[in-house]
Amino acid sequence: MAKKKTRYVCQQCGYDTVQWLGKCPGCGAWNTMVEEVIAETPKGLGAGGVRLGLGDAEAPKPIGDVVTEDLPRFSTGSPELDRVLGGGVIPGSMVLIVGDPGVGKSSLTLAACAAVARQKKRVLYVTGEESTRQVRMRADRLDAIAETLYVVSETNLDTIKTHIENVKPELLVIDSIQTMLRPEVASAPGSVSQVRECAAELLRIAKTEGIAAFVIGHVTKEGNLAGPRVLEHIVDTVLYFEGERNAEYRVLRAVKNRFGSTNELGLFEMRESGLVDVPDASKLFLSDRSDESGTVIVPTVEGTRPLLVEVQALVAPTPFVPPRRTSDAVDIKRIQLLLAVLEKRVHLQIGACDVYVKVAGGIHIDEPAADLALCVAMASSFANRQLREKTIVFGEVGLGGEVRAVSQAELRVHEAKRLGFTSAILPQKNYEQIAQEMQGIALYGAATLGEALRLAMPRG
Repeated sequence: MAKKKTRYVCQQCGYDTVQWLGKCPGCGAWNTMVEEVIAETPKGLGAGGVRLGLGDAEAPKPIGDVVTEDLPRFSTGSPELDRVLGGGVIPGSMVLIVGDPGVGKSSLTLAACAAVARQKKRVLYVTGEESTRQVRMRADRLDAIAETLYVVSETNLDTIKTHIENVKPELLVIDSIQTMLRPEVASAPGSVSQVRECAAELLRIAKTEGIAAFVIGHVTKEGNLAGPRVLEHIVDTVLYFEGERNAEYRVLRAVKNRFGSTNELGLFEMRESGLVDVPDASKLFLSDRSDESGTVIVPTVEGTRPLLVEVQALVAPTPFVPPRRTSDAVDIKRIQLLLAVLEKRVHLQIGACDVYVKVAGGIHIDEPAADLALCVAMASSFANRQLREKTIVFGEVGLGGEVRAVSQAELRVHEAKRLGFTSAILPQKNYEQIAQEMQGIALYGAATLGEALRLAMPRG
C-alpha cells in the first residue's frame, strides 16, 4: 500500500504545510488550512496516481516532423458559445465554466447538451447537486429534450466512469466539480485534494477516449474560482460566465483557451425560456439611448467583435469631504486617474464633486480605448452640455493630456457607421491612418484631451 501522510492544505489556493497555520502563507486567507490525508503516489504518475500521458512513451523528434491535422469541431447550437470556444467544441478537450450561483451555468450547458444530442451525438449529463427530476424540469422549460441525451445524478467518480463506459458519450458534462468524490482520497468533496484528483482523472478520460468534457465550477465570494489554482492549469479552456442574478444580460468570457482566442466575448439574454444568444449586441444596448449631458457612445472591441456601448457619467457638487467616486463597470482607480488629468491638464474644477459612472447593459469596460469617452462623459456632465449628435468617441488618454492611438480603429468606425452614427472623435494618429478610406461618416482627429472636448462640445 502507498504510504499516507497528513498535511494541512489551504482550501482557497492549495498551499500545503506539515503544521497548522492560522493564516495561509500562499494567499493570505485566514482559517482556511484543513487537515487532509495525502497518499504518496509512485514515481511517473500524476495527481491521484493517474497517468496523464496519452499513450506509450515516444522518442523526441524534430518539431518539423510532427504531423498536424485540422482539429474537428462540432457546434454547441449556440453561435455565441461557439465563438468564445474558438469555433466549436473539440473532441478530447476539457472546458471549465465558472460563474456565480444563479447566473445560468447549468441552463447554458443543458441547452448545449440538447443541441449536440440533436446532431445524433451521445451526451452524458452528470449532476451532483440536483436530482434527475430537477434536471428534467429544467429541460422542459428550456426545450432541451433529446433522445441521445442521458442524465444521471451521481457524485462517485468510479461509478461515473462505469456510466461513461456504458453510454460512450461524445460530450460529457460534470455539474459540478466541487461535488465529485474519489473514494480512495481521504477528504471531503470540494476539498483541494478531491477537486485536483477528480479533475486529473476526468482529463485522462477525456484525452484517452476522445470525449469533450464540460466541467462546471463554483466561485468564491470574491468572484474567483473556488478550489486549487491547479484546476485552471489542468483544463484546456476556462470560461467565466458573468452577470448579476437579476440582470437581463449575461457575458461569457474566455480567460484561457488552448484552441482559440482569449479575447472573444459571448452575450446572452436571460428570458423565461432560458438563455438566448444576442447576435447584434450593439443595436440592443443602444435601443434606449439618451441624449442627455454626460452620455457618450464608445466602440469597444472584444476579440474580433466590435461592440458599441453607452457610457453615462453624473458629476454633482457635494458638501462632503472627500467626494464619492462610484462605478459599477469601470475600475475606480482608472476613474480617479482620469479625473486628475481633467483637473490638471484641462483645468476643470471637478475635484470637489461626486462622480458616478455607469455602463448601460452591465458590460464591464477595461480597454484603454474607453479613456477618452470616460473623460468626455464626465466633462459633459460637469459642464451640463450635450455632446455632438450621433457621435462616437474613443482613444487612450495619457497623463500629459495627450490622446494616443488605439488598435482596430477602422473596425470601430465601421460598426458605428452601420448603426447610423454620422461622426467620430478619435486620436489624431488613427485619423491620419483611416481618413482616406472611410466614407459616409465625418471623422475628427484630436491630439490632446482639450481638443477632443472642444470637438465633442462645439458650443462651449
